[in-house]
Amino acid sequence: MATLDVTEKAGVYETLSSLNTAFAGIVQHLQKLQKSGPFKPESAKLFSGLAQELQAEINQDFLEDLHQLELDDWNRYGKVRQAREKELRDPDDVFIQAEERRKELAKQRKKPKR
Repeated sequence: MATLDVTEKAGVYETLSSLNTAFAGIVQHLQKLQKSGPFKPESAKLFSGLAQELQAEINQDFLEDLHQLELDDWNRYGKVRQAREKELRDPDDVFIQAEERRKELAKQRKKPKR
């Protein structure tokens, strides 16, 4: 899937939501038809099942693509955050972290082994 800007991505989610709402409406209408009389209960159950199966297949296919899109965005925008954190980092932080790690390792060596 191509990279989408924030507005395009929101539109995709809104369209998928509308599609799911429409499928819910189909199932509700089938239930009304069944209750109204001339519609066989087996037919309502069959068509409801077919509609929900198609809904699930559409959701699965699109959500798989959207999942990959979100992972790609997470990675891309994470790099922006990481660059900013690197920019703000104190050059002496590495020495502070090294001292903290040295203390951790010293504590581990002092623990009695079982």
